[in-house]
Amino acid sequence: MAEEYDLVVLGGGTGGYVAAIRASKLGLKVAVVEKREMGGTCLHRGCIPSKALLRSAEVFRQTRDANQFGIETSEPVINFIKVQERKQSIVDTLHNGVQGLMKKGKIDIFEGFGRILGPSIFSPSAGTISVELNNGEENEMLIPKNVLIATGSSPKTLPGLDIDGEYVMTSDEALNMQELPKSIIIVGGGVIGIEWASMLADFGVEVTVLEYLPSILPTEDEEVAKEMSRQLKQKGVNIITNVEVLPETLKTDQQVVIQGKVNEATETYEADRMLVSVGRSANVTNIGLENTDIETENGAIKTNNYYQTKESHIYAIGDVIGGMQLAHVASHEGITAVEHMADKHPHVLNYDQVPTCIYSSPEAASVGLTEKQAIDQGYEVKTGKFPFKAIGKALVFGETEGFVKIIANKTNNDLLGVHMVGPHVTDMISEAGLAKVLDATPWEIAETIHPHPTLSEAIGEAAMAVDGNQIHG
Repeated sequence: MAEEYDLVVLGGGTGGYVAAIRASKLGLKVAVVEKREMGGTCLHRGCIPSKALLRSAEVFRQTRDANQFGIETSEPVINFIKVQERKQSIVDTLHNGVQGLMKKGKIDIFEGFGRILGPSIFSPSAGTISVELNNGEENEMLIPKNVLIATGSSPKTLPGLDIDGEYVMTSDEALNMQELPKSIIIVGGGVIGIEWASMLADFGVEVTVLEYLPSILPTEDEEVAKEMSRQLKQKGVNIITNVEVLPETLKTDQQVVIQGKVNEATETYEADRMLVSVGRSANVTNIGLENTDIETENGAIKTNNYYQTKESHIYAIGDVIGGMQLAHVASHEGITAVEHMADKHPHVLNYDQVPTCIYSSPEAASVGLTEKQAIDQGYEVKTGKFPFKAIGKALVFGETEGFVKIIANKTNNDLLGVHMVGPHVTDMISEAGLAKVLDATPWEIAETIHPHPTLSEAIGEAAMAVDGNQIHG
């Protein structure tokens, strides 16, 4: 017999399970369909495991440099099996937590692959969900009043770069490496590629990054991207930009060989492994969109500001709708969608107020417009920039490279963007996010007392620097 629900969520990733919890708290009867593990890509193949590995790389680097702090130790040795065990322990702990939240919210979990069916005897409109269960039992039929598509995304590749999971990998396979290679080629200098480049370089791997565009991190402020490139090169990462990877990968004597065209010249690159990091594509295949009036654009589902598709009872959030492919964005989109279907009149999400983070070493974080974006949009801008080398806490940490940059509208002093690169900036960006939400000015940020000694003093000094009033620079 078919089961009826107020909401069926397709996908139990960060966006999907957060939306399910919010719906449960609003009194809705909810089911989640997930073909793999609750928590999705972020918990099992993305945010959490990659940051666990980055932390181990950071500890190894800090231990290696301990003599700078007056601590004498023998040369540290990496036990990569234990590194992976620690990563998996963190993932398992959080996975158990998510499962507990589902149980607490009395949310039904169906382990399998869900497809949207067209109008049928169960429902006069598209939306009945057929679940192909992982255990091989007969398909379950779920009849929801509302559907939320939260199926996420998968790593892209390039023509000719065949992923074999051992020599040529995406981040999915790289997370499960049982030993570190001596060398690696990373195709793509975006956020994921740069995090992996930083991590592996800190582990002592010889890293080459091949980026098609003139700069790594092309969506970041140009000064941040330039500083990131400088610091990565300083730690030994070979960054090559303006390179077109040619569509053929050779494997010889357990090495990967690839060619790229740089300034019309063909260059050959070889390494023990290759990581392909060229973005992600929305998971829209085989989920039944053809049985609905739902429209897609550039491979992603089209929605309105409340994440309704063309079928008003079917919503979509997260990576599957394109846009900012970030876990915290998917969560907020999910909450907005659920509150809208429950007639709670939620606020429309303002993407200019969403902080973004890069967890490499150095870290980078931003919110709002880059300087180039602000100028391109017609703003007359003024900027303030303050270096960490003038901040006492940065000297205490032994991490003095990088800066905080604030961009303001010269006409009315509105805050347009904040960009940081340096120590612990991913933990500091929320202040800038709050400033954007409150429509603060640099003067108001400067008037906020930043305790001494803290890294956050750089934010206050950068805010003062917008009008040339910085104290320590």
